[in-house]
Amino acid sequence: MNRRDFLGMAGTGVTCLLAPRWLQAAMAPAWGRVLVLVELQGGNDGLNTVVPYRDSRYYELRPRLAIARDKVLPLSDQIGFNPALEPLMSAWQSKELALILGVGYPQPNRSHFRSIEIWETASDSEETLQQGWLARLFAQTPPPADYTAHGVVLGGAAGPLMGDASHIVVQNAEQFVQQGKRLTASQTVSHNAALDHMLRVQQETIHAASTLQDRLAATPTLEKEFPKTPIGQQLAAAARLLGARVPVVAIKVSHGGFDTHVNQRGTHDRLLGELATSLAAFREAVVKQNRWNEVLVLTYSEFGRRAGENGSNGTDHGTAAPHFALGGRVRGGFYGQQPSLTQLSEGDLIHRVDFRSVYATVGKRFLGTPMDFLGQSHPPLDFVA
Repeated sequence: MNRRDFLGMAGTGVTCLLAPRWLQAAMAPAWGRVLVLVELQGGNDGLNTVVPYRDSRYYELRPRLAIARDKVLPLSDQIGFNPALEPLMSAWQSKELALILGVGYPQPNRSHFRSIEIWETASDSEETLQQGWLARLFAQTPPPADYTAHGVVLGGAAGPLMGDASHIVVQNAEQFVQQGKRLTASQTVSHNAALDHMLRVQQETIHAASTLQDRLAATPTLEKEFPKTPIGQQLAAAARLLGARVPVVAIKVSHGGFDTHVNQRGTHDRLLGELATSLAAFREAVVKQNRWNEVLVLTYSEFGRRAGENGSNGTDHGTAAPHFALGGRVRGGFYGQQPSLTQLSEGDLIHRVDFRSVYATVGKRFLGTPMDFLGQSHPPLDFVA
């Protein structure tokens, strides 16, 4: 296979990026667990997701967008779910869903591109980093050398895995296997660093495709039917990878459309409904696989929306928002604190939890890895047993 043929695979949605060999030497105690990241692209409106239905100020700020009090699904005597999230009530009642309230960071940036970069690299607001936070974690504590990859990206950009972490970017597992079959192993010996890297990528692609093929062939098809939406199909693919026990640490999916500046209610309710039905199907499928205790699902988004509605029946870029954590090891309940609607910063919510404390929880409590690169100012939370 020549260089042009190999690079041409980038346009098919299949990419395999390698970590240096020295990053693959050690084994951490909990590498059998899998983190599933769900990116809510565009900036999810937290106030219409977890609704402060007892706060009159909410209805003053959103006379047209607010969820009617009698429609909210109560989670406490103060806050509740958007009714579109009803499929997640079972996980909440089973104490397998944690709501982390008021998640954000100091000196918030309201640019989509810059803010998602901050979230995905775990940087300070004024700091620019080149590696995703998972890539930084794996650089500090490398996964086992025989893993297919550090992570699989089923939707969106590599984000938290960008940098030196090895990851596969693929639309679905079967497509990746077919693409891998088209490659043939090269015996070329080169002293050119760029060519050597490309040849290593080729070898890793062949290896990953072979691993997936063998494991998928030995794995029964999913019994649970998933929604025919992009997020539903991505989570179905994630469930297949888990059922096949493909050795990876992280799987990333994405759910787009949350930049709701105009006519938000219908769009936002639909997006939340698609998310909830897909996550509920994923939970049921993974429970049947007896892997739910090994999986942590975590949502993230570049920012929330402003507290008040705009003149176009929508909301503009804001700051803090709630996020979900689901899994068999999750201690369900509330974490953090619902931001005040009377104490705003230029019309925006003031964050209560730094998102890097969420990441510290993933590393220290779920994966059992140190998170020294985050420093000492971001202690973990208690939402993972």
